[in-house]
Amino acid sequence: MQMKAVSTVEPSRLVQCLTGAILGCGGWVLSRGANDTGMINMLFEFERQACVDIYSILIAAGLELSPSGHLRFTELCQCTRSQQRDCGTEIASIDLEVQTYPEEIVGTAPYTGPA
Repeated sequence: MQMKAVSTVEPSRLVQCLTGAILGCGGWVLSRGANDTGMINMLFEFERQACVDIYSILIAAGLELSPSGHLRFTELCQCTRSQQRDCGTEIASIDLEVQTYPEEIVGTAPYTGPA
């Protein structure tokens, strides 16, 4: 699943926080990186039974997912919950792209990034 988000957290701190949180939920970080423009790319996987935990740590880390990202993650969690026996141990893969901005630029404006 591809997801986009924005954040006001400093890029290297955000990568470190997300990596630790994903690993703490039993996930695997396959690749990660940030560029000079504040764009972070992470590819990670986890067992679907951990999807609520993963969703929670993304939000707790300071990500504002796109509306479609929220919808897709919610659907994944609901589907997994309703079919726990059949798909709980299946692997979900997330290709996450986060654009970071200094907090003074973003302020309290709502998410306006790509869907």
